[in-house]
Amino acid sequence: MTDRREAESSGGGAVSRRALLLGASVLGLAPWGSQLQAQPAPKPKGPPSAPKGQAVIGYSQEITVLHPLMPANEVDQGVWWNLFSPLWALDQAGKFVPVLAKDVPTVANGGISADGLVWKVTLREGVKWHDGRDFSAEDVRFTFDLIRNPQFRTRSRAGFSLLEDVKTEGSTISWRMKEPFAPFLSFLAWTFIVPRHLLDGAADPNATPFHANPIGTGPFKFVERRTGSHVLLAANTAYFGEGPYLERLVFRYVPDLNAMYTQFRTGELDYIGLQGIPPNHYAEASTLKNVAVHLCPRASVENLTLNLAHPALKEKAVRQALYLGMDKKAIVEALYYGLPLPASSFMPPQSWAFNDALPRHVHDPAKARAILDAAGWKPGPDGVRVKDGVRLAFTNSTTTGNPTREQAQQLLVQDWAKIGAEMTIKNMPAAVLWAKFWAESQFDSLMTNTTYTVASDPDVMHRFGGKSIPLKAGTGSNVSQYENPKVDGLLAKGIAVTDMAQRAEIYREAQALILDDLPMLPIFQSVQVEGTKVGLIGFANNVNVLSNTWNAGSWYWA
Repeated sequence: MTDRREAESSGGGAVSRRALLLGASVLGLAPWGSQLQAQPAPKPKGPPSAPKGQAVIGYSQEITVLHPLMPANEVDQGVWWNLFSPLWALDQAGKFVPVLAKDVPTVANGGISADGLVWKVTLREGVKWHDGRDFSAEDVRFTFDLIRNPQFRTRSRAGFSLLEDVKTEGSTISWRMKEPFAPFLSFLAWTFIVPRHLLDGAADPNATPFHANPIGTGPFKFVERRTGSHVLLAANTAYFGEGPYLERLVFRYVPDLNAMYTQFRTGELDYIGLQGIPPNHYAEASTLKNVAVHLCPRASVENLTLNLAHPALKEKAVRQALYLGMDKKAIVEALYYGLPLPASSFMPPQSWAFNDALPRHVHDPAKARAILDAAGWKPGPDGVRVKDGVRLAFTNSTTTGNPTREQAQQLLVQDWAKIGAEMTIKNMPAAVLWAKFWAESQFDSLMTNTTYTVASDPDVMHRFGGKSIPLKAGTGSNVSQYENPKVDGLLAKGIAVTDMAQRAEIYREAQALILDDLPMLPIFQSVQVEGTKVGLIGFANNVNVLSNTWNAGSWYWA
């Protein structure tokens, strides 16, 4: 199948560990945390009275999914925030703010019943779709129904499957939950409403003209998508909210991070985020007069996602040995200049449910070899261990064009060769990797930067729940195919309990179990260096979204 085509790993041979470890000192660089300071931005003059100018946004992964309810990645969501609107959103301080809704429903304001079962939302009036049609409560009800439609390929039905008695009356929509679902407020902050008049009655909800020509209510309208090049949006002058203050947004696809940085340095790009400014270019970027550098903690975790259906990786002892054999410190210090924090969990430390009592990772190759010996994995003639005819060999894949991550892969090849495991690098373009290769668990292992939680809620049922394996259930993001009944029980309890302290304790226990099972090997929590051209006003880092273009409707040039 074309989705499983091998991509040759970058040339140049193995990376010298000593060269990498000495790289920062040779360049005369201090760790990022001690050196990085954002360039001072000019004092804002205030936004223009009408949209003016454009912002060219550099993404190293191609935008592939324009339907905001379907499985996608961070770059796609970066576009969705500008084309579509949710009922409410989370701002950079973690506060819920109304968008299509007039107010965010709470128990205090009567929008949610005390038992968490009955919800009532009053919508803004006067909102229009980009084609001029009126937005209504029926669009919200249709969006909910589409997500619940078993024929529709949605990211997750969590929470929506609990809805019943959904009613609309004028500008109000109400529903009853079959049982309490604590994360639903956060889930709705990531649920973009779609137009009923364009999608209702489609023979195949997964293939409609809307997929290629989306119509939303957001601050920008869709103009065009050119494969391998860009997505172009234009100002929606009938937008109901703040802005937009720019005439156009251009999301440019530049698959190589070094090339993308060069375009940013020379002024061709106005903003680069997500994977951001590569570590080897940070020192130069921090000195450029036309650039503002932003230190952006993210909720995501750099990790090795393992496919537990693999004949070797399915064994817990193997996963434990790989984790002990991984030199996280070398990766963090040599390749990322010491900025990221080594991670022991999928949960970011900023979360109120983070378990700070988890055992810290120790790099111990000797113990790793002992574990494999005890489990019956014996070294073969080529040094690779074998058990019952199965070699301890697997591939690792990530998106092409990321030299820092490719160097991290090479370090892991060396780390794991020392304990008798063979890892082969098999990288591929993002559009290929994030298609069936990911969704149908066709990989052995992936090196990715993953946000496991949804908005600000610690629920991870879609990532680790036994019923969230897309290959089996047709929905969810548990591509590791991880199953642990005890974890399933904790995650089910975590969404039913409303008390925050109780929920925190539940998720702390789940983190401990998942760390013990190791369906993913956490490496570090991301602290991303992003850049904007000096004079671009309005950029704001928000750990509660997947892309910092979330508020581009309020950006403008000084």
